[in-house]
Amino acid sequence: MDDTTELEYVGFWLRVWASIIDSVLVMLILIPLTAAVYGWDYFMVITHASGAAEFFISWVLPAVAVLAFWMAKNATPGKMAISATIVDERTGGPPGTAQHLGRYFGYFLAAIPLGLGLIWVAFDPKKQGWHDKLAGTVVVRPRKKSGVVHFER
Repeated sequence: MDDTTELEYVGFWLRVWASIIDSVLVMLILIPLTAAVYGWDYFMVITHASGAAEFFISWVLPAVAVLAFWMAKNATPGKMAISATIVDERTGGPPGTAQHLGRYFGYFLAAIPLGLGLIWVAFDPKKQGWHDKLAGTVVVRPRKKSGVVHFER
């Protein structure tokens, strides 16, 4: 997007759709990886082994993947599928590394009170979840009809 592109905030349902796309892609990678380490029986039992491999596969790998996409593209594949990008709330430019890290860890804070911080996107004028507010970011895409976003420069 160039400086003349008019943008709109991306709302709750589009962001849910992007999250579903991302979740399916993550599962397509993590399920076979988990099966390769623990075997397919891992998915048939109620209690699971825990250890370094499970921690790496379940927590570290997804975090690294999301942060890598955010830092390289300012979006995950799901956000790219809906033409959305994460930008600095004040400038409209790319967020910094600290903002991306704050946003990622802000997801956990937003999810703790029964997901209220994530649902907040549906009611916020700038369509920000608590993770966005914490990091000073917004999610935008090229304008469809109305709701043009103007950033301070």
